Amino acid sequence: MDRLPKQLIVIGDSSVYGWGDVEGGGWCERLKKDWLNQKNSPIIYQLGVRGDGIEKVAYRWEKEWSSRGETRRNKPKGILLSVGLNDTARIGQINGRPQIEIDGFEYGFERLINKMRSKAELFVMGLSPVDERKMPFGGCLWYANEHCDAYEKRIEEVCINQNVPFLPTFKEMNSDSRSINWLSNDGIHLNSSGHLYIYQRLRSWEALQKWRVN
Repeated sequence: MDRLPKQLIVIGDSSVYGWGDVEGGGWCERLKKDWLNQKNSPIIYQLGVRGDGIEKVAYRWEKEWSSRGETRRNKPKGILLSVGLNDTARIGQINGRPQIEIDGFEYGFERLINKMRSKAELFVMGLSPVDERKMPFGGCLWYANEHCDAYEKRIEEVCINQNVPFLPTFKEMNSDSRSINWLSNDGIHLNSSGHLYIYQRLRSWEALQKWRVN
């Protein structure tokens, strides 16, 4: 009897959903198609919602898979978490209050990953840069690369302390001269080239690939 394939829940915001990638459907969709072509690879469940931050993901992550047929009967063995960019935004003005203050974000992130890692193998991704010239987003939200950098550093610190595999993305992308061409016209969402970059990073991420084949 063939064993059931492992399942990887990929959960987070519009980046997971694939917003902005009109060619490949997003880095998660690209990864899913890649794994479908490789024998015995895990099944990927894509649970990205536009606008989600740490609080909304913390509320819905377990409810979503526990209400689905296959994942209700066969609990996922892995979780890939990609969230935090929306939490960095300042409201109303460039120096306005943050969606979530950085210490509160770190506290909430630590609680979330402790819960997640008690249920499945956990992997965490960093954030992506923004084009500050396009702010404010939606007429009211101000994103800045200094905040993206600061929040990703807190994510990384939590992951290191909890021994959770972490894939840094902000620093590498922001220091690349091509990165401005990886963003959509709105200044915050990745375009097809940006999603391709993330997909390639994931495809070569040793921690995730080892989990895939074991």
